Amino acid sequence: MLKSNHLSHLLEAGIDEAGRGCLAGPVTAAAVILPPQFESKLLNDSKKLTANQRFQLREIIEKEAIAFAVAWASVEEIEAFNILNASILAMHRAIENLAVEPQHLLIDGNRFKKYKDIPHKTIIKGDATYMNIAAASILAKTYRDDYMQQAAKAYPEYDWHKNMGYPTPKHRQGIRDFGITEHHRKTFQLLPDPELPLNW
Repeated sequence: MLKSNHLSHLLEAGIDEAGRGCLAGPVTAAAVILPPQFESKLLNDSKKLTANQRFQLREIIEKEAIAFAVAWASVEEIEAFNILNASILAMHRAIENLAVEPQHLLIDGNRFKKYKDIPHKTIIKGDATYMNIAAASILAKTYRDDYMQQAAKAYPEYDWHKNMGYPTPKHRQGIRDFGITEHHRKTFQLLPDPELPLNW
């Protein structure tokens, strides 16, 4: 069972992102404020759950959370600012979109830029430690998966409905065979060096 939060005397939001390591698609962030009495034996780091479990938990989180928000940074923003800064931008947008302003921010990972004057703490593997971060990881992951499932309908050659934009062999074979789309992050290493796509 995960810890409920880090500072129980404050209204704390857990923050996480999904899609940093992808070759295509936006990076997605979520912020979640859970009530103190929230309990779930199933809730865990989204990477340790099945897709069905994540969507089951998403429904519970959205129903029981004090507040939640999901936000994005686009491929263009990833290209312009780099993936770290774009991830933090998406996190800031998620915090900004919360219906209730948190008093403390708990962020998965070890990098963050201060948002307004709200104190924050970064936690490595926080999504496997705290419920509010785990809840954020589930929302970020499921909403991003929804986006990539839709994108896959227009571009089935890249197998996005299964790999969600991550660098799988089939995704990279699609790049070799068909070139890139507007969803691809051109500043990323889309194919192994020194290999170059045939249809860039």
